Amino acid sequence: MQHYRSMMAVLLLLSLPALSEDAVQSQAQADNAAKPEVIQINGVTSNPAVPANIPATVESITSTQISESVNSVSSAGALLYLPGVHVRERFIGDVNGGLAIRMYGVNSSAETIVYGDGSLLSNFLNNSCCPGPRWSMVPQSSIDRVDVMYGPFSALYPGNSVGGVVLMSTHMPEKFEAHVKLDTFVENFKLYGTGKNFQGEHVSAMVGGKQGDFSYWVSGDRLDNHSHPTDFTAASLKVGAAAAGQFTEVTGAYYDRDIANNVRVNTAAISADHTVKDDGTIKVAYDINPMLRAAYTLDVWKNISDKAVDSYLRDAAGTTIYGSTSAAGAFRYLRIDGKDYSVTAPSYSRTDSLYLLHALSLKSTTAGSWDGELVFNYFNQDQDVIRASSGNFGTTPSLAATAGTITYGDGTGWINLDMRGEWRPDGNLQSRHRVSFGYHADRYTTRTTQYNLVAGSSFLESPAGTLTTNSRGVTTTTAVYLQDAWQLSPAVKLVVGGREEQWQAAQGSNFANNANVVYQDKTVYAFSPKASVSYQISDDWQLRSSYGRGVRLPTVNELFKNIGITQVGGGTATAAQLAGFPAPYNVALTNNPNLKPETADAWEFALERMLGNGAWRTSLFGEEKQDALVSQADITTLPGFSISSVQNIDKVRTYGIETAIQAGNVLVNGLDVSGSLTYVHARIEQDIANPGLEGTKLPLIPELRASLLGVYHATEALSYSLGWRYSGRQHSGLFNTTARLYPDPNPGVYGGRSNFSVFDAKVLYQLAQHWSVSVGVDNLTNKTYFTLYPYAQRTLFASARFDY
Repeated sequence: MQHYRSMMAVLLLLSLPALSEDAVQSQAQADNAAKPEVIQINGVTSNPAVPANIPATVESITSTQISESVNSVSSAGALLYLPGVHVRERFIGDVNGGLAIRMYGVNSSAETIVYGDGSLLSNFLNNSCCPGPRWSMVPQSSIDRVDVMYGPFSALYPGNSVGGVVLMSTHMPEKFEAHVKLDTFVENFKLYGTGKNFQGEHVSAMVGGKQGDFSYWVSGDRLDNHSHPTDFTAASLKVGAAAAGQFTEVTGAYYDRDIANNVRVNTAAISADHTVKDDGTIKVAYDINPMLRAAYTLDVWKNISDKAVDSYLRDAAGTTIYGSTSAAGAFRYLRIDGKDYSVTAPSYSRTDSLYLLHALSLKSTTAGSWDGELVFNYFNQDQDVIRASSGNFGTTPSLAATAGTITYGDGTGWINLDMRGEWRPDGNLQSRHRVSFGYHADRYTTRTTQYNLVAGSSFLESPAGTLTTNSRGVTTTTAVYLQDAWQLSPAVKLVVGGREEQWQAAQGSNFANNANVVYQDKTVYAFSPKASVSYQISDDWQLRSSYGRGVRLPTVNELFKNIGITQVGGGTATAAQLAGFPAPYNVALTNNPNLKPETADAWEFALERMLGNGAWRTSLFGEEKQDALVSQADITTLPGFSISSVQNIDKVRTYGIETAIQAGNVLVNGLDVSGSLTYVHARIEQDIANPGLEGTKLPLIPELRASLLGVYHATEALSYSLGWRYSGRQHSGLFNTTARLYPDPNPGVYGGRSNFSVFDAKVLYQLAQHWSVSVGVDNLTNKTYFTLYPYAQRTLFASARFDY
């Protein structure tokens, strides 16, 4: 029980008597009185109405602000203009919408948390953009508000909050309500040999009401969208000319330079996603008494996604050519402008998914001495099947392929249980102490299996054949926490607490290359202290200092995913070369089941200025992280070889500054303006496994992010908005210690992470009491920019909405 000693120390500290018997929460009351007015200003919010025991910077946006300024129909799009926040939404309906907050990039899905009405939407089975949070399970049209909390400063949230927490909130109706929204959008996309319009439609409908103590919501949401291609195929140059009869001359290729500034020959567009998503939600609530409510939510999410391909290559007769082959013959190579190339045929794929989310809650709202909440969530990938063709060579399209792979993710999912309580010794919401406590338990399971398809019929219908790979693993976490928001005086509030977590990885295994590897179970204990002090300098100025430790535990994919061993300088390690090394390095597949959790000690100093018509905040923030979980090459374990995998980097130091302002009636009556600027400096300080990386930058973290949004209310019925989003330079990968440069000297191309400056506009008009319409455009200047894959180019939107 030694690991609980630190927690008991915090419990004893928090049980000490108050320093001042007549201290009250006058400042908390003043803050909350001002906040509802502040959050009505269009754009971001520096002082949202949040619980008094949240010791962090919080930014918010309401449904009204979303409708006035956001064109995107996804819930992820609601975060467009929040300070230091970015979602990698490449197209509408993107299931891989990775979330970035301040010091964490879009591939850090396990280092930020997204909740929808208390249900976990983040996928902690991996730490990547793919898949991102399950944004689609909360339709944007149902959102009342979104709150973003920055950093791991609250004991109420697990170690995955090191980057921040997103809370999307809806409501249960108090009377009959009905809402219908229709959207249509079209993108004109041009890149390489692709130049066409990609169109989509979206419809959502909600109806709800309350009869006595019973309230209900029933909603449906359907998205049918054709996206631009997100991937492109490049040819590989053959050394020397092909022999006679072993090539076919083709035209239609497009030349550019890749991120390393090497000449690239692009031959096909792939992954043009036609996605059809259906989301249905039933929410019911019963008021057991005026202060106790039970609620249940069932969300069913169905997605069928076809990723189409388009080869640019044509032979002399104008026939489309899809690729070359390893077999001798006329399509052994393709000759492009006098040079011979190997061309991988583009692969067509189809995904068929059915996900279920159950949420059960019991919550009291006495506003007296005690309140509590019980939340249970169950998410399961009831069906998750991906069929991918092997592609074809010559004139046969990949859609006609008879071979390929099928991957099952059925049974992957998670279970979460939270029991929360709050004690207010003074018996009311103005109590000088608000003591929060709780218990948390979760279980994450990954089950992925891939087979070769039995050749002979269409890959869309062929049965599974031989097993190629699988991955299995389970992680469980239990935690207890305690936190006290203590009003020491009318001007000073102290929030202090801690969270104790026990984490276990079990049942881990991989199958690949006809070999199965089983991993030992692992258990880790972690304690995370938290402390924050805020000081009301005057009626207009407030200073807050916060410290929090976030312990982010490894995901099942980080622990149990196959990795590779290569020779230093290039080349795959052979079985004979590996045979002389001890297990587990004597096989060509392994991973690191002994990964340590990463521990981030984070801090923030925030100075807030209340304006007559808004608010202004400036924050200094940073963290020092031990054992950071980063994918890198270990060049020290096996002499002459490099092990590429997720590993623990000994020390990473990050710091930055952010300023955010929002104000109403700027220069002219009716003009609301909000904006932010975030600077981040992230460096590897110590890396024993790869010392050459010390002093270099972490990938996927731009040094600068900025946004500016203006909404002009011409009349009560008519508003205009113009927004600007900026992201600065970020690297695609770690520093190359051999070449002594970063991997992307040419970042503004496909495959790179380009900076961008993008403008969006929207006009919203209230036609009548219940009807409104809007038109808008995203990427007004038609900027071509990339997050490895291309983002959407200029996209036009038109919407009509009925609200009763």
